[in-house]
Amino acid sequence: MTPIPFQRDLTVTSKHLDEQNHVNNLEYMKWVLEISEAHWVAETSIDIRKKYAWFVLDHYIQYRQQAFLGEELVLTTWLENYSKIRSERRVHITRKSDDKTIIEARTNWCFIDQQTKKPARITAEIVNPFFEFESA
Repeated sequence: MTPIPFQRDLTVTSKHLDEQNHVNNLEYMKWVLEISEAHWVAETSIDIRKKYAWFVLDHYIQYRQQAFLGEELVLTTWLENYSKIRSERRVHITRKSDDKTIIEARTNWCFIDQQTKKPARITAEIVNPFFEFESA
């Protein structure tokens, strides 16, 4: 089973900067959430999204480099693994010009039923679009 990555490009604008003139740490958190949501939406039907959702259990972000105004970044995400009701999603943000890693993030998510707001079982229907499965 191999994760299928999902990518988006982003250009740093002045609204992303803090008083030090580099990307604000809160922007990275927003980008982690936005790319995660975009991947979920891209790979699932509206019917599935009406029935199920993901709640964040925890985030871990390792900051490796700073990013500055005008830099083009590549946001890449994938599901690293999953269990009955949880999954671990990774997000890497790199700078396009030199391929340096800006941040590495790991988020643990709980899969929930939209109606009950209680944990729901992660089925093959849910994870199959996110992985390549080796044939025997």
